[in-house]
Amino acid sequence: MAHSYLLLLFLLLFITFNSSLQQSMAQTDDSELATLLTIKKDWGNPSALGSWSSHNASYCRWAGVKRCVNGHVSALSFQNLSITNPVPASICNLKNLSYLDLSYNNLTGQFPTALYGCSALQFLDLSNNHFSGALPADIDKKLSSSAMEHLNLSSNGFTGSVPLAIAGFPKLKSLVLDTNSFNGSYPGAAIGNLTQLETLTLASNPFAPGPIPDEFGKLKKLKMLWMSGMNLTGGIPGNLSSLTELTTLALHVNKLHGEIPPWVWKLQKLEILYLYDNSFTGAIGPDITAVSLQEIDLSTNWLTRHIPESIGSLRNLSLLYLYFNNLTGPIPSSVGRLPNLADIRLFSNRLSGPLPPELGKYSPLGNLEVSNNFLSGELPDTLCFNKQLYDIVVFNNNFSGAFPAILGDCVTVNNIMAYNNHFTGEFPEKVWSAFPALTTVMIQNNSFTGTMPSVISSKITRIEMGNNQFSGDVPTSAPGLKNFRAANNQFSGPLTKKMSGLGNLTELHLAGNRISGSIPPSIQSLGALNYLNLSSNQISGPLPAEIGSLLVLTILDLSNNELTGEIPQEFNNLHLSFLNLSSNQLTGELPQSLQSSAFEDSFLGNRGICAAVNLNINIPACRYRHHSQMSTGLVILFSVLAGAILIGGVGCFIVRRKKQQGRDVTSWKMMAFRKLDFSECDVLTNLREEDVIGSGGSGKVYRVHLPGRGRGRGCAGTVVAVKKLWSRGKAEEKLDREFDTEVKILGDIRHNNIVSLLCYISSEDTKLLVYEYMENGSLDRWLHPKDNPAATAALDWPTRLGIAIDAARGLSYMHDECAQPIMHRDVKSSNILLDPEFHAKIADFGLARILLKSGEPESVSAVGGTFGYMAPECGRGAKVNQKVDVYSFGVVLLELATGRVANDSSKDAAECCLVEWAWRRYKAGGTLHDVVDESIQDRAVYAKDAVAVFVLGVMCTGDDAPSRPSMKQVLQQLARYDRTASVAGACRDGRDVELGPVPKGKQGHHQAAKRSYDVGAFLGGDEESGNFVARPV
Repeated sequence: MAHSYLLLLFLLLFITFNSSLQQSMAQTDDSELATLLTIKKDWGNPSALGSWSSHNASYCRWAGVKRCVNGHVSALSFQNLSITNPVPASICNLKNLSYLDLSYNNLTGQFPTALYGCSALQFLDLSNNHFSGALPADIDKKLSSSAMEHLNLSSNGFTGSVPLAIAGFPKLKSLVLDTNSFNGSYPGAAIGNLTQLETLTLASNPFAPGPIPDEFGKLKKLKMLWMSGMNLTGGIPGNLSSLTELTTLALHVNKLHGEIPPWVWKLQKLEILYLYDNSFTGAIGPDITAVSLQEIDLSTNWLTRHIPESIGSLRNLSLLYLYFNNLTGPIPSSVGRLPNLADIRLFSNRLSGPLPPELGKYSPLGNLEVSNNFLSGELPDTLCFNKQLYDIVVFNNNFSGAFPAILGDCVTVNNIMAYNNHFTGEFPEKVWSAFPALTTVMIQNNSFTGTMPSVISSKITRIEMGNNQFSGDVPTSAPGLKNFRAANNQFSGPLTKKMSGLGNLTELHLAGNRISGSIPPSIQSLGALNYLNLSSNQISGPLPAEIGSLLVLTILDLSNNELTGEIPQEFNNLHLSFLNLSSNQLTGELPQSLQSSAFEDSFLGNRGICAAVNLNINIPACRYRHHSQMSTGLVILFSVLAGAILIGGVGCFIVRRKKQQGRDVTSWKMMAFRKLDFSECDVLTNLREEDVIGSGGSGKVYRVHLPGRGRGRGCAGTVVAVKKLWSRGKAEEKLDREFDTEVKILGDIRHNNIVSLLCYISSEDTKLLVYEYMENGSLDRWLHPKDNPAATAALDWPTRLGIAIDAARGLSYMHDECAQPIMHRDVKSSNILLDPEFHAKIADFGLARILLKSGEPESVSAVGGTFGYMAPECGRGAKVNQKVDVYSFGVVLLELATGRVANDSSKDAAECCLVEWAWRRYKAGGTLHDVVDESIQDRAVYAKDAVAVFVLGVMCTGDDAPSRPSMKQVLQQLARYDRTASVAGACRDGRDVELGPVPKGKQGHHQAAKRSYDVGAFLGGDEESGNFVARPV
């Protein structure tokens, strides 16, 4: 009986407890539901929270509610919901909220104070928003310091110093502060006390320069250390050797130096090692036992000695980047047996010997870049063994033998760059038509033989195969081909009568072959053509009038053929910067637009060519049939000559008298810096006002044709550019000597990317600087045409990027490699000049310096430059250095990427200044593809590279001069944005122009080594363990 009473009592207690529990849970549900609806209201009812409604009581399943525990909301995730309104304080009314993710939204303003009441937070992600300003000095007291384990503030705009309080979270496992604008310091010693840290990222911030803190050696649980791009100096401290749990060590793009410590190569769990873009020296290894390594990037340092054989023990290695170093010796054969190797880039070293004979046989090899070395032997036939190879980049080596026939079956390839080697034998014909992904073939300067099919794959956009032994007919159809350079081969037969099959060509170079027949009228279908060279062939017949319809054609060379008849009047429609029709059999009067001193050497060896009576050009006058006309012409001619003789005689008499009296008013002197075939008299007598081609703040520029001094066809004369500096009256003798000294320094400069100063001519009150003439004029003419909108057709993206690299190379040389660094002070697109092949050179280098007031120190402020390109410090009275050139060059990069002008007064205030517009657009985030110039051909293909250059331009134009990169760093980054440019030796010196041109490779669109990565991708795992995304911009 007693037992029954006890059982009944227990049942009553259970029913009462259960009822109470259900009542409590119902109250909890009502409370949480009401709180969530309040949060929605306070947040402005964002559309992303449209499903939050009192009619849907299952709030644990609402969008953004990540986790509930016993009806209490403990985790909210609002990632990438385009939220703009400030975070409401009511969010902290969720008393059990331990996880909050607000990443990838459009939140702005200071650090959100609304979160100060969230006392239970363990995980906070505010990354990839637009927060700005300084972090709170007492952030550890505002948030839950005792509970916080994961704090991600990356990819915002926070500034100033990282406060000491950031180290006040003792349980912190992940501290992610990368990709902000912190420009002060960070509490390295205090962070070293956060011994629970597993992830630490401070990368991509312009911190004040300083070493890696020794105290980081106490973070023994650390798995990821990401400190790239934050002005680190010194070496890698030995204290870090205790970080044996490291899986990622990323210290790239800093100013670190010294040797890579041996212990780095012994970290057993290390998977990612990025030390590129520093100044490390010494050897690699040599004893490498870090067997977990998957990616190694040591590029762009000063490493020496051999690649160690022990690198072949890294069975997990998939990526090996050692380019831009001074490594010597062979590539270890063991590298060829690595089972996971997919991407190997060793270009621009001093490596020798053959490639590993089994390279590609045991691995999914996709990218091979070993150009600019001294490698020799034949290419292994195993490169494409696993059918994944997409890039073969081996140019500028000593490879020989036949191109492996098996590569003719490697249909995955999209780039073949094998030029400047010693290859022989037949090039696989299937390459031209059977490779579905192939876009670029550059095999010039070898000894290849073979023929080309009549139809080329529509995917191929560039073929460079000059200086080989190819034969047969020229292809008749290549729908995607834009650049076809096949000079100095043995192609024969006529050009196709239906040239519409080549309708996308912008460049056609077939000089030095055996092409016969006539130029077909269908050439008018090449409407995008801007370069046409068919010289030194066997082409006959008349010039087709249809050439005159090629409105974007700027360079035309048909010399050394058998062309006959008159030059069609339709040539008046052309806007040529270079023309050569010499050594043909042309007759008749020149079209009016060609009767100019600019083209007087374009018709040599055509005895029947004539022009109207014109004393200013070296072309015979036409003989008219009517005697009266001839007589009138002769009378005029002899009258002018007689007058000229009379004036000349009187002038000579006066000058002689002046000399006799000791008063020579025309005492000119010339200082030559090159071997010249003209004198000062030649320059002075041919300097005419009608030949002015430009005028600027320092003087006028003339295009001056100087007649040759020899006889025959080989002495056609020289075209030079003469800058006549504005006269400031007679100078003091001391100032003249100083000017002469400075000019001599500039005249002694030899660099492929700086316009050569040929000589200096002066009198008492006039100074003339004589430069080499650049046929394609200035960059601004092509980027911002006024009278010829079609001119931009020549500037596809590879050409633009090549121009940027050329100009950066010239600036980098003057800043970093001259005995005394020289600033330009007026870098702008109109001071970047282009030759016939659109190779770029910097003009007016050092001119601002030598025009400064005598006695003013080089370091003091000198207001100079052009509005829109001038760095802010130029107008502040502050001392300036080379960073003013970096700023101006950044503006040029923005012009190249966007097509906008530096300062456009036709636009409203928000968009007239290119630099400010670019900065605002950059900070707005997004893909940035909309900033790319719409006139670029194949814009979608090149958008990624153009955006990278745009971002680099933004970095160069920062207000804080010390935070801007150096020109050397800019050059290295540009080299990374384009494979062809980078591996073609973008950082090569190129000073001695007498040694021949630096190999060029401006075309191509692949990024070589610019990586964006995130914390999650490195570590793996779920968000609960703190492995959340932290992407750099």
